[in-house]
Formats: sequence, C-alpha cells, structure tokens
Amino acid sequence: MSARVGADVKLPSPHRALKGTVEASWAEVLADTAAQGLDGVLLRTLYELSPTLDAGLLREVADAAAGQGLYLQLGVGKVNPYMTAELPEIRRLGGGSYLTGMERMIEAAAAIGCHELWTATGNFQAGLPGLHKNDRYRRDAPWADQMAATERLLLQLAPVLRDCGSHLNLETHEEIATPEVVRLVEAVGPDVIGITFDSANVYVHGETAEAAARRVAPYTRMCHLRDVALVPGPEALDRYLVPCGEGVIDWAEVLGVLLGANPDLHLTIEPAGPHQPAMQVWHDDPRWRAAHPDLDPLELDAVLDRVGAYEHHVRSFDRPDAASLRAGGLFTREEFLRRSAGHLRSVTAAGDHTQPTKEYIP
Repeated sequence: MSARVGADVKLPSPHRALKGTVEASWAEVLADTAAQGLDGVLLRTLYELSPTLDAGLLREVADAAAGQGLYLQLGVGKVNPYMTAELPEIRRLGGGSYLTGMERMIEAAAAIGCHELWTATGNFQAGLPGLHKNDRYRRDAPWADQMAATERLLLQLAPVLRDCGSHLNLETHEEIATPEVVRLVEAVGPDVIGITFDSANVYVHGETAEAAARRVAPYTRMCHLRDVALVPGPEALDRYLVPCGEGVIDWAEVLGVLLGANPDLHLTIEPAGPHQPAMQVWHDDPRWRAAHPDLDPLELDAVLDRVGAYEHHVRSFDRPDAASLRAGGLFTREEFLRRSAGHLRSVTAAGDHTQPTKEYIP
C-alpha cells in the first residue's frame, strides 16, 4: 500500500483574525484537504486551533478528520527558550509559564489521540540583514547556548511526554543542522523526542536531502516535504521551494530511506505559495563556515553540484530560471500540493519501501 500523503497547514492566529483578516476555518481546511484527494493534515499550531484548548472543540476537529478519512497531526509551538518571547500565546496558556503552556498542549493533543507533535528550534526573520535572518546567528545568544537551553527545556517536557505516550518531533529547520537534531534526540531520549524531516531546509546548512535523510531516518516520525531549486543569487546561493519532483532532490532515494526506517510514516507536504523570498546558502561566508563544525566538505560539494544540475534543466526548458523564481507566481499553494502529491505517490507506488534500513524506534 502506498504511503499516505497530506498537507501542512498554518491556521490563522485569532489575533490576526480580529484585525479583519479573512482566513479559512479548520472545518474548511479539512474539507478542502479531502476534496483535493489528500490523506491527512498537519495543523500548526494547537493554540491557533483553540486558544483555550477547548476539549469539546478539539474532539470535534479529531472526529471531523476521522470522518473524512484524514490523518490528523498537530504542532505545539517551539522549544528554544531564547525565542519563546515571540510566542506569548503559549505563556498565557500556562498562566505565565511557557513550560506549563507546552505541557497543557501536549496533554490536550493526547486526549484526542494525537501523539506525534511538530516543534522547531527557532524562527526566520525575513526583514533582518544577511545571516542574521536566522536565529542560529542572533547576536545576543551564541548558538551553543541556544542548543543547551533547548535541551534543558526538552528534558523538562520529557515526563509529560512519557505520561502521554507522545513525541515532540524537532523539525530540521533552517537554524539547526541535522547532526544537531540527532544529538538532541539522543540526549533527551527517542522515546519522547523524534524528528520532523524537512527536505528543503537542510540545504541552507550545506546538506543534501538524500544524505540528511540517511542521518535522521531512524528517528523521523513526521515530514515537511518540498523540493528545491538552487540558483546563484545577488548575495549568496539562493534556495527556492518548488513542488516535489521539480527540483534537485532524488525522491526515490529519500523516500526509500525514510519509509524503509518507518513504513507507517505520513508524507506531509509543506507547500509554498505563489510568492516566496529566497533563503540563502552562505557557503562563502567565513562566519557560516565557522558556525557549521559538522559540515562535510564532500556533501557541500554535492550541494554546489546541484546548482549546475538545476541549470541543466533550465537550459532544457523544463525548469523556471532564476529570474522567474524571483518574480514568483509560478504556482498557487493548491497547485504546489497537487503536483507534489502526484509525484510522491508515483514514487512510492513504483518501489517497495517496507524493508527497514535500521531498527525503527516506536
């Protein structure tokens, strides 16, 4: 049986909605997901689904998803104490304690049968200059301090995760390299911490999706899947998001590794909209090099080789060039999902991914 393919959805903040922003409700999101022929949804985050964690509402959402044959996954905010001030909603949930707010969300999700929970270790601030868009390079806190604080918070959350039989799944986000994610999992315990594999973010750390998948597969319990285009940019190498199968990733290899480790893994697509800023790979910047002690030079060379591979597709007129990517408007969110889902399903249907490459940790 082919893996189930779904969509990552960011629900509107109730605070934005109060300002008159018109957004889809959770019911519309579920209905649209089913109408697109997808198999499930990851809703980020729980406090935007229900700012009060209303048990009746959350049960209604879970029942509605099940009634439409959809898998339901949830996110519960971020776990880097150096940026939790950017998420006051979670502190309010905890009556002044961010830790208590996270614990309440984990328990609320478990009560409706959601035990695989998305989380991440930082933010991306598009309005800041250069490297400093990324929390890894924030001037007020060395990355090593952020990692140590994150590990301490995860250790504090471990008891409630064990009590609930749940996992916090750290995304391979733009601020954290995959060896660092793996070390956090192993330091806190794979019985409570897992990984959300984002196939596109790894490139900003000089990693390929294929090699990164091999590193994280034993602990991967959730996905954010999308492809990448790599093109020279005005400041550095630019990474753009494109539908799966339309970039530089070898999906047969990536899915073979991931599903070989966890045959029940849901393949959740994180779609991009018609306009997106580039994210840079600052491989020529000595600060970037110094900030990546785990960097494999051969893997970085493989990333740089993908620039030429993508350019070959451009010359063959089957990929948009750098100018088109910068201009945007190449696809809607719905087209991104449809094209990605079609490719992922064709890849999984063509191969047998049921033989584990390493013991999967339940």
